[in-house]
Amino acid sequence: MMKMNKTKLITIVVILLALNSISAQSEGLTSSPYSLYGLGVINQTSIGFTNGLGFTGIGIKTDSQINNLNAANYALIPQNSFYYDIGLKGEYNSYSNSTEDESKTTFNFSNLAVAFRVAKGLGVGISMVPYSDVGYYLVGLETNIEGSNETFESNVSGVGGLSDLRVNIGYAVLDNLRFGLSTSFLFGSIEEEESFVISQSALSTVEETNYSGIRMGLGMQFDITDNITIGSTIQLPTSLEGNVKRSVVKYLDGSEITVEDDDSSSTDDFDMPLEVGIGFSAKFMESLTVSGDYKKNYWSETGQEENLGTYEDQDIYSIGLEYIKDPKSYKYGQRIRYRAGFNYDNGYLAINGTKVDGYNITAGIGLPIGQGLRSMLNLSYSYGSKGQIQNILVKENYHMLTLNLSLADLWFQKRKIN
Repeated sequence: MMKMNKTKLITIVVILLALNSISAQSEGLTSSPYSLYGLGVINQTSIGFTNGLGFTGIGIKTDSQINNLNAANYALIPQNSFYYDIGLKGEYNSYSNSTEDESKTTFNFSNLAVAFRVAKGLGVGISMVPYSDVGYYLVGLETNIEGSNETFESNVSGVGGLSDLRVNIGYAVLDNLRFGLSTSFLFGSIEEEESFVISQSALSTVEETNYSGIRMGLGMQFDITDNITIGSTIQLPTSLEGNVKRSVVKYLDGSEITVEDDDSSSTDDFDMPLEVGIGFSAKFMESLTVSGDYKKNYWSETGQEENLGTYEDQDIYSIGLEYIKDPKSYKYGQRIRYRAGFNYDNGYLAINGTKVDGYNITAGIGLPIGQGLRSMLNLSYSYGSKGQIQNILVKENYHMLTLNLSLADLWFQKRKIN
């Protein structure tokens, strides 16, 4: 007979509560001024160990942890195994332009994921991660009024973002060939407020856009040898439905006047691009693993527009290294995993003809929990830089810490009868 103990039932409840918490706390995951554009800052972090490897994972073959970057890898989940991963992220950002410097700190949940085996060669995973984050506040922007010496002051702010609730299915066609299918439900809201102050009068406009849509993806992994794996992914283009609610309020001599309060929603859909990726991983002497990814996102084909910029095709290059002295050792120190990586993103948004590119240098460590090889406390650090001090652009530097509790358990067990 098969049984599921109370601990695992409690685990399911905790996971569902955390899913609700992640969705509710999606605000405040960033303070980047570049989240002003489009859907906000696109999230690069993933789940567990890949954050310390320069965010590589398309070609990484693993049966001991969740690899959310390629659905095909879910086919390797061992029999009777159940994996879950809960992540936290803290970020310190500093910004510089031609006149001043500023810094901010944000902290929140970063992900939640579960994965389990359905049948031989067939695995399923469910994950929730932020897709994009919005969190900017520009205060005291002064603009001259044409035909006079007077100026008006404006304040602009935005908060919110989108979440990615994804179901991954991986199936092994052969022992060395796996395919994957992913279905993402993207949803969330972005609220933007802009106020203008002229003498004793003020005008405030608030615009809230609720986005939702489904996106499909495919994945593949092929083991050239036991130690060399290549992989590929495709995220198909889609259009997110955006329902917009706007309100305009005027303040005159201390009195508030609602100029417009439109309860009927208009639409402002957002087109997502075709995304393709290829990757590899190679293991040497059972101790060193090298991984690398390349991704191409065809933003120029979406027709999206911004007042201050244009969308252009995006290229992302990344490489990662992981070292473990002896994964089968009984000595704890020899089972610790050390990771490092580098990631370069040439950007998808061009402002005044200059693309906003950026890079990340990552480092990480995997601390085993217990005597097994599957439960791990994954810590990673990333230093990144984005943009430059030029024209209206801002130089953004950030330090990011992620903590992932990556656990494995035997989900179903046979009841022993004496």
